Amino acid sequence: MSHTPHELAEEFPDSVERMHELKQSDAHFAKLFDEYHEINRAVHRAETNVEPVEELAEVEMRKKRGLLKDQIWGILSA
Repeated sequence: MSHTPHELAEEFPDSVERMHELKQSDAHFAKLFDEYHEINRAVHRAETNVEPVEELAEVEMRKKRGLLKDQIWGILSA
């Protein structure tokens, strides 16, 4: 497990097995999952000043992360 905050396994601990299954069987879910992790890591790098970005860019990345998380939760809760 990564030490990056907001990892999906930490956000949805009761759905870890379901996420694993969906990554294998649902290409759309797998794409959302990968996009979420990519943007989440970018946000974390920006927040920790490993790769600083403009404040507006960081806000936009957080919004995108939130949208992806909502879409993932929509699939998990269906």
